[in-house]
Amino acid sequence: MAEHEQWHWQEPETVWRGIGIYHVTLTITSRQPLLGTLVIPNNDPAQARVERTELGEALLDCLRSVPIFYPEIQLLQYCLMPDHIHLVWYVTKPMEHGIRYVAQGFWRAAKKVGRAYSYLASAQPPIRWYNGRNNTLSSFASAASRDNPLRTQIGTEAYYRLDPLFAKTPFIRPMSRRGQLKAMIRYIQLNPQRLATKRLMPGFFRVQKGIEINGRNYDGVGNTALLLAENFAPVHVRRTMLYSAEHGNPNPLRDYMNGCVTAARHGSVLVSPFISPQEKQVMEVLLNEQLPFIYLADNGFRDYYKPQDSLFDACAAERVLILSPWQHDAAKRHISRADCKMLNTLAEEIAQQFS
Repeated sequence: MAEHEQWHWQEPETVWRGIGIYHVTLTITSRQPLLGTLVIPNNDPAQARVERTELGEALLDCLRSVPIFYPEIQLLQYCLMPDHIHLVWYVTKPMEHGIRYVAQGFWRAAKKVGRAYSYLASAQPPIRWYNGRNNTLSSFASAASRDNPLRTQIGTEAYYRLDPLFAKTPFIRPMSRRGQLKAMIRYIQLNPQRLATKRLMPGFFRVQKGIEINGRNYDGVGNTALLLAENFAPVHVRRTMLYSAEHGNPNPLRDYMNGCVTAARHGSVLVSPFISPQEKQVMEVLLNEQLPFIYLADNGFRDYYKPQDSLFDACAAERVLILSPWQHDAAKRHISRADCKMLNTLAEEIAQQFS
């Protein structure tokens, strides 16, 4: 059994205070690339890396200080990006205050470093962070210290007028299913590569507004040239097929799924929200066989959107167009039955419009 499969996973009532694994993201509010510089050797995204700035190094000092105050926490993975940091914490035993309290402490240390950076950058002339062996930033913002020499030096009022850079609270996501950890670590490790891909191929990852299809407006990400294909086909597994399979006759479902894949192999662009497990299986075949398709998303596109995992790679390879008829709703967590019906109707409408 792999080591991570032996770890404890939190029960619903112990989330935030108990043993568990958490994904935490902290972002520079202005999204300025102050933490590092993306380097892409030979224009190859697979070789991409982030070279840290002094501010990035100082933020990592904040991260390394967390186990000093909270020895129950292990850092399983992190990735420093130009304007944010991802990390995965493993809480090894129940804590008195919980993970939110820890994240707040990390955030306060990051804001302390951010204000020190703002002070040094605003000085005339700007003060160098490093002067020989003297680390000026660390002298103002030691992450492992509760002292605040900068606030003492310039006064409380002036100190709090400085831009903290990290004004937004950290995003925290508890992981409660075994597959989540492996997927999250892979996502974090691939962050530089995916940012490099977006930089090299901006057209395929820019949110395109107002794509009109049959009188409706969609937002889209990916290859809009797929709308110029000659043949389209919707993918919609019906309840009657599932009912028949559940009662001993899998042929209608099997034949339909095979027919969808065969149509794609013969040049049709499949269109679907790919909601049901069977529809997802069809999409997996399309991804594995590198066949093009149009994916209807149940939510719109937030700022800095990028598709996840294999959809990202397919977008980079010009094989996928992701469409949504709705604006992004940050509060939305689950797809409704009405959304499912609407998206399936739209898939059929799009396929008929262009076929």
